Amino acid sequence: MKKVLIPTKLDALASKILSDRGYSVVQEPKTPILDLAKANPDAHAVIVRSEKVTAEVIDALPALKAVVRAGAGFDNIDCKYARSKGIDVMNTPGANSNAVAEEVVALILADIRHVVRADETTRRGEWEKAKLMGRELAGKTVGIVGLGHIGRLVAKRISGFECRVLGYDPLVPAEKAKEFGIEPADVETIFRESDFITLHIPQNAETKGFVGKKLLALMKNDATLVNCARAGIVDEDAIREAKGLKAIRFLNDVYPKDAEGPKSVADIADLMMPHLGASTVEANRNAAIRAAEELADLDEKGVSPFVVNRDMPAGLDASYCDLAFTLARLCRAILGAEKPARRIEVSCYGRLQPYSRWLSLSFLNGLWSDIDRASDFKAVLADLEGRGVKFEVREADASKKYENSMTVDVATDGAAVSVRGTVGEGVKMVARIDEFNHLYWTPTPNAVFFEYDDRPGVIAAIGDALHKADVNIEDMRNPHNPETGHSMALLSTNKPVDPDLVASVAASIKAIKSGVLAL
Repeated sequence: MKKVLIPTKLDALASKILSDRGYSVVQEPKTPILDLAKANPDAHAVIVRSEKVTAEVIDALPALKAVVRAGAGFDNIDCKYARSKGIDVMNTPGANSNAVAEEVVALILADIRHVVRADETTRRGEWEKAKLMGRELAGKTVGIVGLGHIGRLVAKRISGFECRVLGYDPLVPAEKAKEFGIEPADVETIFRESDFITLHIPQNAETKGFVGKKLLALMKNDATLVNCARAGIVDEDAIREAKGLKAIRFLNDVYPKDAEGPKSVADIADLMMPHLGASTVEANRNAAIRAAEELADLDEKGVSPFVVNRDMPAGLDASYCDLAFTLARLCRAILGAEKPARRIEVSCYGRLQPYSRWLSLSFLNGLWSDIDRASDFKAVLADLEGRGVKFEVREADASKKYENSMTVDVATDGAAVSVRGTVGEGVKMVARIDEFNHLYWTPTPNAVFFEYDDRPGVIAAIGDALHKADVNIEDMRNPHNPETGHSMALLSTNKPVDPDLVASVAASIKAIKSGVLAL
């Protein structure tokens, strides 16, 4: 009989479901997880909420095969160490979404109607009716950053207040956002025009400090920022400085650590809650059911759509995953980071063909950081479909003889790009960009490109402009297509090139396309 440890206050349904399916369940929410692990070294699986599953906990469980996070985020689990031990880590995305969405609305209403202070003062026998004049949510503008499960539910819940709802998510096409009653907008517009801004993006290297001085400076004098996502996506010092300049409000439910003790945002948060976003009876029940069923399905059927730490398959060189990621960055740079993709097509040739799904995940991770390379492919496809993005892995045409190459096509509103790349002697190479073939360009951190009608003097003009800006050209490709009469100047430089300089050069040479390739 397989033993499952549940060191958390998870709904008893999880224990019942697992017991009914033949598991032995030990649920002790008051016992520290490490102590529980040491007392049950034969445990097959662990289901946690916010408890930390560290390397020490994993080492105490030599028979461990799975860890299930009853919730969406899994940064409390050492996923890499778990994988090194052959342990699958799973999560239950969506189980807590409605609870968090409702919490956002609750925080906003509690703040604008002074619910906390009104209760405290009235209980003391005071009568602050004149001082507690509130505001109404109806007719205001609400901005939502991140239109995943929670962001879309916030839009749905807030719609009853007849608000104008703005939304930003690079993964969601404009018409799809409109189906949810959301007006697509860029981040700057959201911070500039919204009365209330709520954050629903993951925390990672790219989103750390996402809300900083620049965005806070755009906020209205009496606007409100709500963070029920992750603590690290806001720059606390920037909020502290901004609140010293204007009367913005900050409502917070997330912290670096879920534990008692002083909180670093105590001086700047106008309302604070102890990470209660997912703390509802319904969310707890949903997460419990999902966690138990996912574990049983993994053991009984090998079903793994929610495994988040999948290993690199044997036979695939990791450098090709890096190539896929780089090709995605190249596509983004050429098309523009703010344009949502509508269609993505991927072809893998030669020995790469069996690994199309793995390489596609690396490519998608390069387009959108919130798609993890270790995610289950089917789950990602379902998410893309829900967001209105068409994705296809094409059958490779062997007659083209593109040995061990990867071709990707990305289309947005009114624009598209097609690139092909490979790896030679361990070095990533871009073989083609659109109509320009045989490039064999090695991507570098700093590069620029210009596409133009071919004629004498263009390269000299580009070089002169870079020279005057003290930018050195370290490598250059200058292919020409006689059928279209177009040429491309693809230049690697010794340092970043100012986008304004690129725009100026593009105007002077009448470029068809141009841009900075910060890869």
